[in-house]
Amino acid sequence: MSLEQFKNRSVGTQTYKMVDYEPTPDTGMGRFQRVVSRTFRGELFVGLYVTMREMINALFGGGMHTTKYPFEKLPISPRYRAIHDMLRLLESGHYRCIGCGLCEKICISDCIKMDTRYDENQRKEVTEYTINFGRCIFCGYCAEVCPELAIVHGQRYETASEQRASFSIFDDMLTPKDALGQQQEFDGFGAVSPNADDNIKKTPLAY
Repeated sequence: MSLEQFKNRSVGTQTYKMVDYEPTPDTGMGRFQRVVSRTFRGELFVGLYVTMREMINALFGGGMHTTKYPFEKLPISPRYRAIHDMLRLLESGHYRCIGCGLCEKICISDCIKMDTRYDENQRKEVTEYTINFGRCIFCGYCAEVCPELAIVHGQRYETASEQRASFSIFDDMLTPKDALGQQQEFDGFGAVSPNADDNIKKTPLAY
């Protein structure tokens, strides 16, 4: 078709091909027969056969290819940026966050909120730290800018919840006391050296 013929929008010059349709049945039995003829075709039984074959093979033939989540989970990359973890100090168990606020300032989705105060020892502590996982885009800027490696990305990726308040709980991100020995350390500024246990010296301070 040339460009001139394509631009010609005149209906009278167009040639149409009529499609032959089956005549519409007038009786109820005719409509029922048309539904049955259009429904039960050979392709339907072929699809049912393939489905039954794969189901029997999966149940009794050991051909199961699915993962039984949440009882089974696929391994993920160690660089995967999932829900944040707040790490503690191995020596005292106190959390590493010094309240500098760099993670709050660099957050491009504005989902981190932090409140700090000074305790009786004039030590800066964090009174409130929340991350709205409903807005977080998991870019990783907060973990990269943290000078103490206090906030990192963990391996938990289940963020479904019925309440928005569950998206920002500090205690869920903080490493439990009993799991401090299994805390995963990351190489970088503030990371623990291989011989850190040999260099630990007891001090009169709590930290």
